[in-house]
Amino acid sequence: MGLIDIEMFATLDLVGQAPGGPDEDPVGFPFGGWQAPLLDEVAGAQVGTAYEGTDALLLGRRTYEIFAAYWPHQEGGEDNEIATLFNSVPKYVASRGRPDLSWAGSTQLAPDLVDSVREIRDRHEHVKVVGSLNLVQTLLREKLYDRLDLWLHPIVLGVGKKVFDKGAVPSNVMLLAPPVAGPKGTVYLRYRLADGTPATGDKRT
Repeated sequence: MGLIDIEMFATLDLVGQAPGGPDEDPVGFPFGGWQAPLLDEVAGAQVGTAYEGTDALLLGRRTYEIFAAYWPHQEGGEDNEIATLFNSVPKYVASRGRPDLSWAGSTQLAPDLVDSVREIRDRHEHVKVVGSLNLVQTLLREKLYDRLDLWLHPIVLGVGKKVFDKGAVPSNVMLLAPPVAGPKGTVYLRYRLADGTPATGDKRT
């Protein structure tokens, strides 16, 4: 059985909506592209390392459409390594509609999302989920992921869709490596899903 890794950029108040640009998910959200001023070489290197070994992408429809419009045109440029990877691996799209699947290697998942994701996990070694906040809520709720890579950026927005939203359920996670901070204050955290649910206690006893 392979691994499903969620890759997520978030603010300190855990908003994960539209980090890359103002047109990603603009409805009711005025801060699209909030990540751009906070990018640095440390975070860039971390992202590149995080994708090593990826042999499939699992994406929600909106993220898929953004990627499909961008990455096929980036080979040979500054982001050639990731572009080559994304363009070559299978892409699985979670959508209730009929997305344009013209990006090479793209397949729409069956309506039973949970069973479809389990089949993908059995078929691949390292499946990456990028962005795709609606899809992530299902994976969180079903505990259908193995790792969570979280880049926390030093801003608070107060509005927007959050990483842990309607899909959040009581879960234990374990930090896999010490946190790493970049020069602009972004902190990289890598967790794995652990067994059980959170315990409680009384610190007064």
